[in-house]
Amino acid sequence: MLQRTLKNRISCTGVGLHTGVQVSLTLHPAAADTGIAFLRSDVAPGIARVQARWDRVRASVLCTSIGNEFGTSVMTIEHLMAAFAGCGIDNAIVELNGPEVPAMDGSAHPFVLLMECAGTIAQESPRRVLRVLRPVEVVDGDRRAALRPAHEFRIDFEIDFDGPSKGQGTSSGGVHQRRAFRGSASAFKEEIGRARTFGFAHEVEAMRAKGFARGGSLDNAVVVDGDKVLNAGGLRYDDEFVRHKILDCIGDLYLAGAPIVAHVIGLRSGHAVTHMLLRALFADKSAWRFEPVVSDIARETTPLAAAAVATA
Repeated sequence: MLQRTLKNRISCTGVGLHTGVQVSLTLHPAAADTGIAFLRSDVAPGIARVQARWDRVRASVLCTSIGNEFGTSVMTIEHLMAAFAGCGIDNAIVELNGPEVPAMDGSAHPFVLLMECAGTIAQESPRRVLRVLRPVEVVDGDRRAALRPAHEFRIDFEIDFDGPSKGQGTSSGGVHQRRAFRGSASAFKEEIGRARTFGFAHEVEAMRAKGFARGGSLDNAVVVDGDKVLNAGGLRYDDEFVRHKILDCIGDLYLAGAPIVAHVIGLRSGHAVTHMLLRALFADKSAWRFEPVVSDIARETTPLAAAAVATA
């Protein structure tokens, strides 16, 4: 398997979910071994570039933000990163003229469509994967995430949100959902990529008071109010919330710099716990290794795995 990049550049515009700022974004092809890099066109060229890596994470409250040593940062990169992972794109430059990736519809799907329209091409350098060799686990209160050695990429995820909500995709007293995912690029697109970010109506004002969700609307997030989903048309999947958490996890894990070959387990975990997990993994050099993709694991790691299975 060879590394891949975009065939053509392609652009979109949208509003940042948390800043509310209108942003123009352009995806550019990039040379082999570039990885995913963000380029802020609204700051001085010498400080504009931020590499999308786990050790560049600067904040993980309600979204993933990365920054460089000059203080330049980019917010809410997780949905775009998930699209890169889902489409098997190793190298790209993301140019944007603001501090936050546009929310689009709150999922990775619009970015997947952009990448499909741009097309992809193989490059001369071999692709590599990050293989987990030993179990790694982090615990933060009642939240937990783990990586276990496996022959393929797979995720088992469970969410449990307390609250007054019930109804479609929810249960009395909160949101309780579980899902297992193992998927190819087509499975990611159909089963995970369309799942939207979500929130509860009674939390919106508190989030905005803290500087978040200022660009949020029913156009880019699912909002639950009591026992009702306020969005026209309801949910895209009965378990859209846990699917979106899997989407976030895939995007955050792609900050490892390569597709991960491991069994991923998440229990009430989110951005912060996933980033803790990556830091714990890389802190133990005996727990991982980079290796080239070879034919017998190509289908398992390009970019994800084989099938998606829902559990009650």
